[in-house]
Amino acid sequence: MNPQLPLDLRWPARQRFDTFVAGDNALAVASMQRAAGGTDREWLYLCGPPASGKTHLLMASCAAASLAGRSAQYVALASVPEPRADAIRALGGSELLALDDLDAIAGPAEHALFDLYNRCRAEGSTLLFAARRAPHALGIGLPDLVSRLASCAQWTLRPLDEASRRAALRERAAARGIELDDAVLDWLFARQARDLGSLTALLERIDRAALAAQRRVTVPFLRDLLSS
Repeated sequence: MNPQLPLDLRWPARQRFDTFVAGDNALAVASMQRAAGGTDREWLYLCGPPASGKTHLLMASCAAASLAGRSAQYVALASVPEPRADAIRALGGSELLALDDLDAIAGPAEHALFDLYNRCRAEGSTLLFAARRAPHALGIGLPDLVSRLASCAQWTLRPLDEASRRAALRERAAARGIELDDAVLDWLFARQARDLGSLTALLERIDRAALAAQRRVTVPFLRDLLSS
C-alpha cells in the first residue's frame, strides 16, 4: 500500500460500509463500524461462505479506520507467499489489522499468528479476522491459537438472497443512469457469477461499454459485450 495515497484512495471505493447491502447482517456491520472507528476495541471474527461479504467488510473497516485517522492494514493470507510465517511475523504496528483468508493458516504459520495475536494485544491494536469456517473448524493444530480466535466476538455472515441481489444491482445501475429490466437481470443471473461483488464489478464494465457505444443495456448488447 502506497503511503503517499490520500486516505480515501487506499481502499477500493466499491468496498465501503455505505456500499454494503447488509440484509440479515446489520448487527455484524454495526459491530465492524464501531471497531473501525475505535469506539469499540473488541476484536471480531467473521465467518461465512464465499461471496458473503467478508472481504468487503474488512476493506470497509480499513477505509473507515483511515478516514478516522487510524493506521490500518489489510492482508489476504491466502495470497501471502511462502514462507508465510515470516510474512506474518513482519506484520503489526497498525492500529487496525484485518486478516482475511484465515483458512490458509497451517503449520509454522499458526505459531507466527499466535505471536502476532499476542503482540497486537500488548500494543493495543484492533484485530479483525475472516474465514470460511469458525475457529474450531479451521483445522488449526495449535490449541492456544484456536482458543484466542474463539475468544473474539464472532459473526456468521449470511449471503443475500437472489431477490435482494437483484434489487441491489438494479439500484446501483439506476444510480449510473442504466435501466436493467427483468430480461437483462434474468440473462445475467443465469450466465454470470451471482454474488453481488462480481455483479457490481461487471456493472462497471457494462457502464463503460454502454457509454462508449451509446447503446441501451439489452440482452443482445450484453451477449455481444461478454462474448468478445
